[in-house]
Amino acid sequence: MSEWITGRNPAFEVLRAKRRQIHRLWIAQGAKPQGRLAEIIDLSHQKGVLVENVSRSNLDGIEAHHQGLALEVGGYPYSNLEHIIQTAQSKGEPVFVLLLDQIQDPQNFGTLLRSAEAFGVHGVILPLARSASVTPAVVNASSGATEMLQIAQHNIAQAMDRLKEAGGWMVGLEDSPDAKPPAQLNLQGGIGLVVGNEAKGLRRLVREKCDLLMRLPMQGQIDSLNAAVAGSIALFLARQARD
Repeated sequence: MSEWITGRNPAFEVLRAKRRQIHRLWIAQGAKPQGRLAEIIDLSHQKGVLVENVSRSNLDGIEAHHQGLALEVGGYPYSNLEHIIQTAQSKGEPVFVLLLDQIQDPQNFGTLLRSAEAFGVHGVILPLARSASVTPAVVNASSGATEMLQIAQHNIAQAMDRLKEAGGWMVGLEDSPDAKPPAQLNLQGGIGLVVGNEAKGLRRLVREKCDLLMRLPMQGQIDSLNAAVAGSIALFLARQARD
């Protein structure tokens, strides 16, 4: 099953990652082959990918904000939980994993993946159902970070148990009286950061499996941050503690 990736940064990262099967590249007629577009065309030629010039109406039919190109590729190659743990162990590092408990908005999902890649997680765990998956829209929202990450679909509660066996503490992100601010938590060592659904937060069983609950202290008038922003800040704090 194939899909179309649009946008220059996402397409570049897909080509650079060398993880997907690449079928063909469509370039809008009249587009100037310079900058990032020139790099994409060059990478495509190196890989023997068919490059075709097409009308912009062809690209408009795929995605309105295509930035003058579309890359036809195979489906996203998901990883698995054991491979993520092995990656941490092979680097001699305590596990650093992001677990997303039924995040459903593609933009939030993509933002969290972009932050996860930027702050060096070993992998991302998604539930098996009722969750956003890695679609072309998510690839675009993450600016191609999906292609550099190990993302696995797994039962979240079971993944938390396995990560505990691998030496990780499960830290749930929650704005509640039970949660403590980052200054009162030790975020060094193995960490599984758990971010809940945009509207409902952490599910009961997932929350019960957390070793710690963390809330982000705020000074303004807004009640809370959205899942993507809060999760990104928490990832930064965990990265800072590890460093």
